[in-house]
This record gives sequence, C-alpha cells and structure tokens, in this order.
Amino acid sequence: MPLLKPTLKSGIQALLTEMRTKEENADEYFADQLATLIDTYIKSATVTVAPGIAVTTAGSAVAQSGATTAPGTGTLS
Repeated sequence: MPLLKPTLKSGIQALLTEMRTKEENADEYFADQLATLIDTYIKSATVTVAPGIAVTTAGSAVAQSGATTAPGTGTLS
C-alpha cells in the first residue's frame, strides 16, 4: 500500500485533540502515541526495488535457491 500522508496527518490531528483534554503531564503518552502513528505509517509503505540486482543460484532447473550478491536501491511509495 502506498504511503498516505493525509492518513498520518489526521492521526496526528486526532492525537493533538486528545492531548488537549489531558489534565496532567502526558508527555510519555504523547511520545508513545506519536511514535506508533509514525511506525504504522512507515510500515504501510510499498517498497519497489529496481530490476537488475545480481544474484547467485544453486540447484536444478526446476528447484533453485539463491540470494542477491549486490546491494539494491529501493523506493518507498
């Protein structure tokens, strides 16, 4: 799923609205909730990796296993 900035923004706005109702110092709660919003946002990203990353394989023509042998560059969306 692509990153949806409006979803993150509305979550932050809801958190800020909730924080205005707190009577005591709730910095720890705020930090935890904000971290959760950001964590959820980042983990919802789609990672796209360009083709052409070098790999090595082993096995038969119908049952191969392998791993990349060069770094790849990806983009988040």
